[in-house]
Amino acid sequence: MDAGCLSSFSNLKGQSRCPLQEQLLQRKNSKENMDRFIPNRSAMDFDYAHYMLTDGRKIKENQTACSPAREAYRKQLAETLNMNRTRILAFKNKPPAPVELFPSEHSTASAHPTKSLKPRRHIPQSSERTLDAPDLVDDFYLNLLDWGSSNVLAIALGNTVYLWDASDSSTSELVTVDDENGPVTSVNWAPDGRHIAIGLNNSEVQLWDSTANRQLRTLRGCHRSRVGSMAWNNHILTTGGMDGQIVNNDVRIRSHVVETYRGHQQEVCGLKWSASGQQLASGGNDNVVHIWDRSMASSSSPTQWLHRLEEHTSAVKALAWCPFQSNLLATGGGGGDRTIKFWNTHTGACLNSVDTGSQVCSLLWSKNERELLSSHGFTQNQLTLWKYPSMVKMAELMGHTSRVLYMAQSPDGCTVASAAGDETLRFWNVFGVPEVAKTAPKVNREPFSQLNRIR
Repeated sequence: MDAGCLSSFSNLKGQSRCPLQEQLLQRKNSKENMDRFIPNRSAMDFDYAHYMLTDGRKIKENQTACSPAREAYRKQLAETLNMNRTRILAFKNKPPAPVELFPSEHSTASAHPTKSLKPRRHIPQSSERTLDAPDLVDDFYLNLLDWGSSNVLAIALGNTVYLWDASDSSTSELVTVDDENGPVTSVNWAPDGRHIAIGLNNSEVQLWDSTANRQLRTLRGCHRSRVGSMAWNNHILTTGGMDGQIVNNDVRIRSHVVETYRGHQQEVCGLKWSASGQQLASGGNDNVVHIWDRSMASSSSPTQWLHRLEEHTSAVKALAWCPFQSNLLATGGGGGDRTIKFWNTHTGACLNSVDTGSQVCSLLWSKNERELLSSHGFTQNQLTLWKYPSMVKMAELMGHTSRVLYMAQSPDGCTVASAAGDETLRFWNVFGVPEVAKTAPKVNREPFSQLNRIR
């Protein structure tokens, strides 16, 4: 990539831009551009300032009539009440409270030990990095972003799939398809982080080896129109099409179609396998969510769904299986629905429904905390972090200027990448760093092994 392709927000949409190049943004630092003559409001006592400007002036005017004893009493009172200050404006932060180095043995804290509270995690409100994503298709029903287990991010921009290596921030082009086959309508990494499936507008699916940079095979005959959603389950690649069909493809064999799921009347725009690989969740433009059970799959006839969930009132693309509760599924509805719903997939019961106020485009669970991240459209185009199960908002992350269509999570679970219709790709440190497990002390199997043996 040419370094001269670095671009900024001043680029117009029509101008040619190099994909996945970092935007030159001036980050606002709280310590930058601070004038020492601007007061620090957080360090000022406004009640005392008001007193000194009003009543305090009256006292000084009447001090001539005070007796010496009264004057001494006034000074003592002022010192006790901390009223002998001369400054009203503060230009520095208050000094930190002193640390008690030698706590009292008979303090109430030691007498009544309390459970230590976990410190509140700082959630950065701005994106850590912003990359250009020209020609990103602004289509709610597609899935054009995925982050593989090898820490490589794949994004489809028009007819081209690009790979961005998070370890060294390098960018490479994997494939550009012909206009009659494109644009690319979905990308999905295999569990090994090396192979990737690419769904196309012409109903075909290509399988690529990203390390060798070569195409392995093309899956044909699965669908009659574009393939907008895909999900891997070991060697099974599940594809969802605009034709409403869901197909299980065994990529190891020549006749790759092994099962077909029929239940959606319109385009399948969301597919997610559970962590166990036993249940598949699908969402469609028909406002329906289906739960399919792998054990009920049949190669001879279309498989019957386990549950058909019809509570959403708009298209359902956002699907996320809970990492700490295997039978819990979160789903998000489109612009006419705006809700996040939680389901028990064993019983099909809706456990909770939360009105978010805007189109829900994508959902991601934290791998480290009981938190859920949602991305939204009009009006704020924000990412919202929720605490589960209370669904209290922990943060709202702004920056995108168009609906945030796609999200992907880094392998360590700390960073989230979001791509929006504003043709930018942003990275957020939203989920925090996982706690490092304490290593168990080494156990000496032989008693007194640390002592020298006597020969």
